[in-house]
Amino acid sequence: MAQLICQNLSLGYDGKVVVSGLNFSVSSGDYLCVVGENGSGKTTLMKALLGLHSPISGKVILGEGLKHSEIGYLPQQTEVQKDFPASVQEIVLSGCQGRCGLRPFYNRSERQLSVQAMERMGIFSLAKRCYRELSGGQQQRVLLARALCAAQKIMLLDEPTSGLDPKVSAELYGMIEGLNRQDGITVIMISHDVAAAVRYASHILHIGDHFFFGTAKDYLKSPAAVNHRGGNDA
Repeated sequence: MAQLICQNLSLGYDGKVVVSGLNFSVSSGDYLCVVGENGSGKTTLMKALLGLHSPISGKVILGEGLKHSEIGYLPQQTEVQKDFPASVQEIVLSGCQGRCGLRPFYNRSERQLSVQAMERMGIFSLAKRCYRELSGGQQQRVLLARALCAAQKIMLLDEPTSGLDPKVSAELYGMIEGLNRQDGITVIMISHDVAAAVRYASHILHIGDHFFFGTAKDYLKSPAAVNHRGGNDA
């Protein structure tokens, strides 16, 4: 059975349907990129997968014993979040909250996990630094490390390279690819960069005016890709 299955999923808000009839599944080790036009429902879909948004109809099924607490999440940053006055270590460690259960404190293994996540993302030297003093690329590494603490099986990323320059974006894509291929973490990522999505992902989900779900290779030949070509805004 797949780790995550969407069956006849329709999503929206305030009574308005944004996307309907979604059918796709994600298996362990997949790297799925979600692309599409602005307002097509990509972030709404992400929140539904996390159990934060209720579908209008259809359902999201968690398979292979997956729990929502085993899913790491890196949302889009707001300007307020970028100015958050906490240390890097505190933010990364907060990714372990789902592992604590009813405990009001972090144990030794969770603290060690946060150290490993910082080392994995190359930010251990920044552990004591204030988050709001970091560059945009460094902040995204911190949030990726935080998501890694929570991601026991799946990581969901909402446009993680938004606002970053090409060099920093490429570095971040490389780290995400490593988490998928080397650490075996399933990745579901919303991307505004179709070229990068096709390069790194094993599968593409295109929603909006056209629908496509399949391998990245097959996506390039699909009507969805042909109609979307010429713009980088997904």
